[in-house]
Amino acid sequence: MQVLGGNKSHDEEEVMPVMDLESSSQDTMLKGSAWMTAGSIFSRILGAIYIIPWMAWMGSDYPAANALFAKGYNIYSLFLIVSTAGIPGAISKQISHYNALDEYSTGNKLFKHGLKIMTFMGVIFGAVMFFGAPVLATLFTDGDPRSIPVIKSLAVAVLIIPILSILRGYLQGYSDMAPSAISQFIEQIARVIYMLVATYLIMVVNKGSYINAVVQSTFAAFIGAAVAIAILVLAILKKLPKLRRLSRSSKPVENLNERNFTREIFEQAVPFIILDAGITFFNLFDQSTFNQFMRMFVNATGAQLDNYYSLFGFQANKLIMIIVSLSSAMAVTAVPILSGLYSKGDKAKIEDQISNTLELFFFIMIPASLGMYAVAQPLWTTFYRYDALGVLMLQFSSVISILLGLFTVLSAVLQALYRNKLAIKYFIYGFIVKVVAQLPMIGIFHEFGPLVATSIGMAVVSWLMLRELHLSYPFQTGRLSRRISGIILFSLIMFISVMFVNWVVFHFVGNSDRIISVVVLVLEAGLGGVIYGYLVLKTSLADKILGSKVERIRRIFNIK
Repeated sequence: MQVLGGNKSHDEEEVMPVMDLESSSQDTMLKGSAWMTAGSIFSRILGAIYIIPWMAWMGSDYPAANALFAKGYNIYSLFLIVSTAGIPGAISKQISHYNALDEYSTGNKLFKHGLKIMTFMGVIFGAVMFFGAPVLATLFTDGDPRSIPVIKSLAVAVLIIPILSILRGYLQGYSDMAPSAISQFIEQIARVIYMLVATYLIMVVNKGSYINAVVQSTFAAFIGAAVAIAILVLAILKKLPKLRRLSRSSKPVENLNERNFTREIFEQAVPFIILDAGITFFNLFDQSTFNQFMRMFVNATGAQLDNYYSLFGFQANKLIMIIVSLSSAMAVTAVPILSGLYSKGDKAKIEDQISNTLELFFFIMIPASLGMYAVAQPLWTTFYRYDALGVLMLQFSSVISILLGLFTVLSAVLQALYRNKLAIKYFIYGFIVKVVAQLPMIGIFHEFGPLVATSIGMAVVSWLMLRELHLSYPFQTGRLSRRISGIILFSLIMFISVMFVNWVVFHFVGNSDRIISVVVLVLEAGLGGVIYGYLVLKTSLADKILGSKVERIRRIFNIK
């Protein structure tokens, strides 16, 4: 894998095809996942850290501001997915397909045509969101007039983010993840700087309205996207001569006009729209029904219901998406690899790559989710101040994050293997289960009900997708189950150790001090990482999943 816009050693090499099928696709997967994971983790962490000063400056208006921000962003997420129309994922998949067949010039023409479509989509859906803000507020926020300017501010970002997405998709089609990861992180930095400066000036300096502060905080999405586009354009321009050489030496374009390209793009894009929006659809259903369903079973004010929704729908969700983004990184990396293998018709390597993808997913997600469960109390207190219900919400959400991540990876794998219709059908089945389960689960579990319903729906989807993959590509379930068993065992040892430390510390020092929580969080996260890392290195489980390069880490720490 070559990195566009990378360091000097990369610049001295030629841009390579999507992958060398004679080399290990596992290495490509690991390198790509490492870049995307780093970008996702750092940007997600930064996106969570900003809440500390943001909450302090909002003061007593924080609960209302937080709920307003969450409602606007859920609508924005849906429009973002629809406006990009799944085309970035489709472009990545199809460029990988053409590159595997030595048809680079065809892939480039596809990208150029897709860029025109994305520009058009941004303008159309940005306008719909801006001018249709009152209608959207009625549909998704129970007619809350405060949400209208928030929706309009996010509509501006929808104008340009489709272009940002397709630029990332183009580079990812070459299994070139570094520019995407770097742009993702810098996008977040620019966004956070703008929103914090704007919030400070409005709330602290001018003693203004929290609604105006939320509007500027959401407008920051446009600022971040503009900076990220500039970075990706520079990365592509830097490698343009080498990309042109590949295009000139490739097979010529045959029997394809713009109409063919448009049909091809949208045929592959529609599944990405639906499945990329999967978690967002679940969240929007919660947002649209939570207050009404809760009123059937509990006697609570609108402010109390907003607080309950904010706990799981925004605050806990914001933290668990840090670890769910790990699976998104793997999914983005897996699509071009599997698409290239599919184009070559190499079933044996596809089966092996599916096994590698699933093993890597569980190797990272199980300890990450259990680790977040274990440190939920200091983590929640650090970001939001101590709240017993909030801590429970985060712990429950942490477990569900495994299912959310598994759905993300499995849907991407099925799409990469051109099983689009089945992937959509299984998602619809899971969503129907979620809808049916929502009311009874809220009746039984009250504010935890939406999370229980989500876990049931996602479990159904994941089981159906896993079954289909194994029927079509019978990967090694024996090997997979043995390694997952080891991962679960070592994760539980780590989990119990951290939970014990957590109980001892907060038993003596109390649970409300934010500074103490930060220190405990850092110590517990470090302890958990050391325990899990030592166990997987000592037993060579890491070698089996990550490859022989792990041996160097073992030598550094003198683990035999």
